[in-house]
Amino acid sequence: MTTSFSIEGKKAIVTGAARGLGRGMAEGLHAAGVDLALIDMADNIKTIAQEMGRQGARVVGVQADLSNRDELRRGFNEAVTALGGLDILLNNAGITRWSQAEEMSEADWDIVLEVNLNSVFLLAQLAGQQMLKQGHGKIVNIASLLSFGGGYLTVGYAASKGGVGQMTKALANEWASKGINVNAIAPGYMATEMNIPLMNDPERNKLIMDRVPAGRWGLPQDLVGALIFLSSSASDYVNGILLPVDGGFLAR
Repeated sequence: MTTSFSIEGKKAIVTGAARGLGRGMAEGLHAAGVDLALIDMADNIKTIAQEMGRQGARVVGVQADLSNRDELRRGFNEAVTALGGLDILLNNAGITRWSQAEEMSEADWDIVLEVNLNSVFLLAQLAGQQMLKQGHGKIVNIASLLSFGGGYLTVGYAASKGGVGQMTKALANEWASKGINVNAIAPGYMATEMNIPLMNDPERNKLIMDRVPAGRWGLPQDLVGALIFLSSSASDYVNGILLPVDGGFLAR
């Protein structure tokens, strides 16, 4: 049974891998024996890749700005070439802009949708084209609790993550019969840089924690088990799901 969860020797792209959830999940895949290409706009992504790859599976870093579509395509192609193939795409890169809806600028709306939704589709499309040729592949998108609810002061993020959820289902409908599993993980309230404003707001922090049965903020390593499951043959009959990893938030 345990062999069906093995992803050792697979080749994966992880976007937004320089910090936070992306880096934590990349480290989890690396520990599982996966060869990685880390795509991020951070200047130090190649250094991060070198440090991560000192022991175990190979890791390469690719610097690319996913809000720029030419950069996105260049980064994807560079990553696949460096890996020598592609078995797993982890679409993790995401941003937010905190704002009252009536005050949100068009520029903020556009950049959030470009990174969180458009780049996710474009990368899934590129990965899908390759995976269709080889007859297999795993695409794991990072959705959100705001794929289910509207959130507060983050209308662009909620819209983008709602779109990621529906896109995950639509891609699964098209590709499930062709050997490609498309699924999503919906993290709960995670202790990352993006959520520092919430963690530092005593009132909001209490409201959130009062609704999390686990009684704590999530950590990047909390997502690794779900990711390995959705990346392995153990999930070959799992298609189009949004898997919450939220400490029970949606259950309350």
